[in-house]
Amino acid sequence: MPDPDFLLQVCNLDVSVQNKNGRKHKIVDDISFNVSPGQVIALIGESGSGKTTISLGCMGYTRPGCHISAGSVQLGDTQVLEQPLPKLQQLRGKEITYVAQSAAASFNSAMKIDAQITEIPVITGAMSRKQALEKAKQLYRALELPDPETIGTRYPHQVSGGQLQRLMAAMAMISGPRLLILDEPTTALDVTTQIEVLYSFKRLIKENDTAAIYVTHDLSLVAQVADHILVLKDGKQVEYGPTSQIISDPKHEYTKALIAAAHLMPSKISTPDISTQTPPLLQVENVTAGYGPKQQSIALRGINLSIQQGETVGVIGESGSGKTTLGRLISGLMSPKSGRIHLNGQRLKHHVSKRSRNDLKQIQFAFQMADVALNPRQRLNKILGRPMMFYRGLSQKDATNEVSRLLERVDLPTDFAWRFPPELSGGQRQRVNLARALAAQPKLIICDEITSALDTIVAQQILDLLEDLQDDLGVSYMFITHDIATVSKIADRIAVMRHGKIVTQGPVDQILTPPCHEYTNLLLNSVPEMRTDWLDEAVVERRKLMTALGDKRET
Repeated sequence: MPDPDFLLQVCNLDVSVQNKNGRKHKIVDDISFNVSPGQVIALIGESGSGKTTISLGCMGYTRPGCHISAGSVQLGDTQVLEQPLPKLQQLRGKEITYVAQSAAASFNSAMKIDAQITEIPVITGAMSRKQALEKAKQLYRALELPDPETIGTRYPHQVSGGQLQRLMAAMAMISGPRLLILDEPTTALDVTTQIEVLYSFKRLIKENDTAAIYVTHDLSLVAQVADHILVLKDGKQVEYGPTSQIISDPKHEYTKALIAAAHLMPSKISTPDISTQTPPLLQVENVTAGYGPKQQSIALRGINLSIQQGETVGVIGESGSGKTTLGRLISGLMSPKSGRIHLNGQRLKHHVSKRSRNDLKQIQFAFQMADVALNPRQRLNKILGRPMMFYRGLSQKDATNEVSRLLERVDLPTDFAWRFPPELSGGQRQRVNLARALAAQPKLIICDEITSALDTIVAQQILDLLEDLQDDLGVSYMFITHDIATVSKIADRIAVMRHGKIVTQGPVDQILTPPCHEYTNLLLNSVPEMRTDWLDEAVVERRKLMTALGDKRET
């Protein structure tokens, strides 16, 4: 019998895969939880823990090669797993809706927003087009989107990332679902945008009395929206309880490790010990750059920045502030409109095609998405060996031996040299991404958001690895990120960027210790705290700071 106090009841759920020999292996093992109307349960754990598999199982769906081998999913009076496919297709999109991690990938760029938001209720006959458009505008207002009467007439590329993520929520809520599944909905967003989106989700769920499953790897985020937390590891339930109990009195060691790795500001920011008496390794002088045939769309204005040997300089700011553009300029991937860049006192040619091989060797780039940056059809031995042969003149045999040493240096087994990138986890691929940058033996590595897509525990391991490599090799880092909590742990100096300019820069302890620049205050205010009442206070304070900065809310 279903319990009337709960809208969703998941009992002893198992999901299995079958190998080529016919042997079954459980990837989700004996999971049970309940969700009441208007409440949120968070599924938390690192990649591969089964979070998304469980949430999809609640829709009666599994990925290819998987199947639900035991258990039940009760949504109100409906036994979801007992329904035939036609009935499940009616449930999905109407009774159960799903908000994916990447809204940009989920929207059709060739269709206007209104057409996509209203598509499901119109196709299913639940509403007329006129009724669906009116409901969509009500949701736009509820989600505090700008210009709710006209925003739906735009195309997806004409709104910001935060707005698009909230529009994804409008699409999920327009049919009045009883269960909403949020799969890492803020991972790709800036910290300042993230809190507005979280606030909108939280309020919408309460007002509509919807049950929700929130999938994430960051405990500091779920502390703001979840009523209960289910901690997962290797497909098994590690800990389950009210949010306040999990974050204040965790019982399991793995839960404690997640809390320790959460994106929180450190209690104390240490003073860096970097000498500025010697000439800098890198000097950027009054650089201005833009996009377009004549760089008429200015992206950077009057940038001045230096990096010492063995120093980590964090470059922080929201999306569109110019962080990655600056990294591309320094590496030669694009040319400045004006200004100079010096390396070891020698002026660098503007574009990579005009730089010497030695200049190219000294500055290497570690890209954000390792799974995109690494060729999936090449073994690691070739991926890592090529820069060794190109920049250092090693033979094939010597490069193969050096690849083994390099893998050991980034804490990977030497036999990984004969694997392909898709055979590695996300954290392992990011280590290979770093290893490829190190293969040339550079003086400076530009790290572009290299931890933003990783689980908190894996991200902390990458930060520890960067520090170890710096201690051993004396390499310098330019660490690009929007996460001020992360950069506070690794950087010696920080440059804060906004609208293509550096608004403030200096030693990390000075920049992040009050009194701060107004924009730095906004970034600091956006870092979640491990308490359940933080979000409401943070949104109010954020809006005051945005008003002081003279900005319209473009989140």
